[in-house]
Amino acid sequence: MIVALIVICEVGFWVLLAAGLAVRYLLRMPRTGMALLLCEPLLEVLLLVVTALDLKNGAEPSAKHGLAALYIGYTVGHGHRTVKWLDGHAAHRLAGAPRPPGPPRHGMARARYEGGLWLGTLLAAAVATALLWLAILYVGDPARTTSLESWTHVAWRAAGIHGLIALSYAIWPKRPPAGDAPPPGEDASALSAGDPQNVPELLVRGPGQDEKKV
Repeated sequence: MIVALIVICEVGFWVLLAAGLAVRYLLRMPRTGMALLLCEPLLEVLLLVVTALDLKNGAEPSAKHGLAALYIGYTVGHGHRTVKWLDGHAAHRLAGAPRPPGPPRHGMARARYEGGLWLGTLLAAAVATALLWLAILYVGDPARTTSLESWTHVAWRAAGIHGLIALSYAIWPKRPPAGDAPPPGEDASALSAGDPQNVPELLVRGPGQDEKKV
């Protein structure tokens, strides 16, 4: 039942998201559309309540309960980012808004972006761990909750791997192709200041001087 409910919540997430965006931009009813989008957290609340009731009724704690905690944690950590991204693209395609900028691709700007994603994963792991430990305390039988404890390790292993990936962007920042200027919002530090291949025209302006090329 729990696994089926996770699937229902996942499908419901996308259905509510599509309905909310369609009502907001196609039907020009922004408040109703926003109300539909705000209903999405209720799916996670429903999943949490059903999971707790399943344990209350004597169900053996298992992988399905751990998976439910991870799903709720992921939704808390990354759901808002998904909704914001899709809302920006819906506004662009359906309401004529400017195209939302993509994530930075190079330099420390990309490293900061990846760091922000990792913070979302960190929040997801923390939420999942809190829910799992509440379930462990709720059951109150260490012999029956070993599987739940193992899922906390899964959550933090995933956060650790993602953290290493995000850190790699800061240690080895990706450079743009030679001769390309960094897009708006990206660090010029991604270019080697003294490398004429990376900076073909370095502009220097002194006090009271005209701009000149060197």
